[in-house]
Amino acid sequence: MAMKPAWLEALLSETFFVTCQVHQNEDKNKKNILCLICCQSFCPHCLPSHHSHPLLQVRRYVYQDVIRLEDLKKLIACSYIQPYTINSAKAIFLKQREQNRSSYKGPGNNSCFTCERIVQEPFHFCSLSCKVDHMVYQAQDISTINRFDESDFHFSQFRGIQNDQTTPNTSNEDPSHEFQASSCSSHDRGNSEYSNQIMLSLHNRRKGAPRRSPLV
Repeated sequence: MAMKPAWLEALLSETFFVTCQVHQNEDKNKKNILCLICCQSFCPHCLPSHHSHPLLQVRRYVYQDVIRLEDLKKLIACSYIQPYTINSAKAIFLKQREQNRSSYKGPGNNSCFTCERIVQEPFHFCSLSCKVDHMVYQAQDISTINRFDESDFHFSQFRGIQNDQTTPNTSNEDPSHEFQASSCSSHDRGNSEYSNQIMLSLHNRRKGAPRRSPLV
């Protein structure tokens, strides 16, 4: 069984949205960017030190770390992980969330293979970490889902950086609130505050021109 690639190990172990010690006196100094080469997180003010490296932005919604599906699927196979639609963009939870009574599997409910949180058919996992943990537990080769190859990608370009930590619209909203799954209607998308504007532009040389996801 292959070990987790270094960038994935860093992504799952790093603590994001904490103050950058180098720029603690600056505005928008929360660490929400991961360098896939250096395998460390940093804030937008640190970008010049990583300008030629592929980068990944971690976003936050209702106190939880999420990553845009369009960004993450360039790095790792995201099949069977349930995505959620937040402000018209599909996102995946990075880590397993805290459980509440309504989250547990009930009779006839489909649930996450790792934490048993309810997920919709045909998904098997509620987060990236749950899929990875399941593969490790089953002694499966993590390299089979790893898509990141430094030689295949061009440097990242960032525009309109806004490092605002998104929070619920009301102070008493439950942090374990279930978002609208992408397979359902998204009538409450307008209530989300998924507004960090940063773009990951990983250029796959075998596919021609750089592919850029629309900003959200």
